[in-house]
Amino acid sequence: MLSLNAPRRRMLVLLLSLSTLVASTALAEMPTDINFNGDIDAGRLVANDRDKGNCVACHMMAGSDSPGAIGPVLIAMQTRFPSEQVLAQQIWDATAKNPQAVMPPFGKHEILTDQEFADVVAFIWSL
Repeated sequence: MLSLNAPRRRMLVLLLSLSTLVASTALAEMPTDINFNGDIDAGRLVANDRDKGNCVACHMMAGSDSPGAIGPVLIAMQTRFPSEQVLAQQIWDATAKNPQAVMPPFGKHEILTDQEFADVVAFIWSL
């Protein structure tokens, strides 16, 4: 059995922990083959569905009932995000840009199906 003194043992534990963190972060990245041909109307339904997308719980959106005020107002999205893909990355995992974000990682945690994800991105991009 390998015998390590306390400082070396701590360093080994730290290195193993960091490698696990890096590996899990890499796995959470949005796939490059994501379909961006979503249906805006279907995305509107998912975004307003309190049991599924539930964007309305935190965001104000045009035409939504009882919106929340935790997140930013979803308006002028095409001026706020340089591309639909950048918006999709934000919805996929908001903590990638801001580790303190409270928005659930809808793609990374598979909260939405691939089609629902594409639909929500299309809808939010249309706002």
